[in-house]
Amino acid sequence: MPLRVQRDEQPSVNLTPMIDIVFLLIIFFMVGTKFSELSEAERNISLTVPEVQNAKALTAAPKKREINVFEDGKVTLDNIPVSLQELEAELTSAKTQYQGLGVVVRGDAATFYQHVADVLAACNSADISDLAISVRVARKE
Repeated sequence: MPLRVQRDEQPSVNLTPMIDIVFLLIIFFMVGTKFSELSEAERNISLTVPEVQNAKALTAAPKKREINVFEDGKVTLDNIPVSLQELEAELTSAKTQYQGLGVVVRGDAATFYQHVADVLAACNSADISDLAISVRVARKE
């Protein structure tokens, strides 16, 4: 009685996962690459612009000015006591130096609303458009 010899299948390499990975890498690099397109007007001008090594803003944007309104109605601008007229003059002067000037108003919780309203009116007169009011979030118990 002859013995049956079992034949093993020849090993094969499945290339499908490798092809998938290659296509994903190609898509990743195509999406990640920034293609710079020149506008039609730039292509027609025969002008070579100079290059710079360290391109950044010449000056940093100033931080937001801080106005504190205390319970008794005293007002400070960056921890320096000022009157409402001085506040408006200082903000107007600062606005001429930097058009995007921002202001944060911090009013004491026990102060009259009129004091905060006067400060907001002074900011409005100084044409401050980036205006924020600082509050504290109450805890839920």
